[in-house]
Amino acid sequence: MTRICWCLLAGVLLAAALSLAAGKVWVPLDAWTAADPRSIIIVELRLPRTLLALAVGAALGLSGAAMQGYLRNPLADPGLFGVSSGAALGAVCALYFGYAAQAWLLPGFALAGAGITMAALAVIAGRSGSLILFTLAGMILTNITGSLTALAISLAPTPFVASEIVTWLMGALTDRSWNDVRVAVPLIAVGVAVLARTGRALDALTLGEQAARSMGVDPRRLQLMIVAGIALAVGASVAAAGVIGFVGLIVPHLVRPFAGHRPSATLLPAALGGALLLTLADSLVRLAPTVSELRLGIAMSMLGGPFFLYLLIAMRRRLA
Repeated sequence: MTRICWCLLAGVLLAAALSLAAGKVWVPLDAWTAADPRSIIIVELRLPRTLLALAVGAALGLSGAAMQGYLRNPLADPGLFGVSSGAALGAVCALYFGYAAQAWLLPGFALAGAGITMAALAVIAGRSGSLILFTLAGMILTNITGSLTALAISLAPTPFVASEIVTWLMGALTDRSWNDVRVAVPLIAVGVAVLARTGRALDALTLGEQAARSMGVDPRRLQLMIVAGIALAVGASVAAAGVIGFVGLIVPHLVRPFAGHRPSATLLPAALGGALLLTLADSLVRLAPTVSELRLGIAMSMLGGPFFLYLLIAMRRRLA
């Protein structure tokens, strides 16, 4: 591992410790033992939430780095494929029809939405492996699933259902339990493993599609690995935490100057950086002096919007 990876790993461990201790009620280190009654706060509330923050952050950061390497576009984000919006639509359907009473039904619907979107993306993009067609297909699916989600909100049978949908779409890790960890983390791990195997092919792709083919890269196979990996990682993340944007855009840009500009060199630092960023952000929203807890998705949008604008301005200056 490079120096940046070791630094990020140390930051992740410190952020995880802060996440376990921080909140409206601080739990000091000496109260983490089973003999102290406050330890139940750690075991049942904060430990599942911290594990989900680490897993979701790593999944989003790695997905963003893989997508930017595959599309060779520094402004690419996991939401571009439509997987995030497809998973969100599936969860919205569970809330709309009242199927979210069971703990596993809402994540199940979200994963089904991500899987259907992934299958539709593969069908629309076809066998060519064209990056342009692939990107356009993702944008089309994002618009379709987004409009269907808005339709579900406008036609919600009761104001309570509409409020539940809007609240869930904001994204948060509040009140997550070990059931959410058992559903999301194994699927995220599979998606991360698939994306980690694309590093060498992404490096070859930086030389151009024809050069990559001559080096033995199968564009269709690479495309399927990218789609499957992002569908599993991002779909499971949305199922567990709702829609949390901009992590996959911000983190690769922050780690790339230190890790190097090869896509394969960015994957692991982006995963660690995503875990660090989301865990810190989740700790800060708990510590914010607000009446109710600030939604994590809103906090990340407030951070990601100005960052995206900065990237656009910097790109314009380079092109000028």
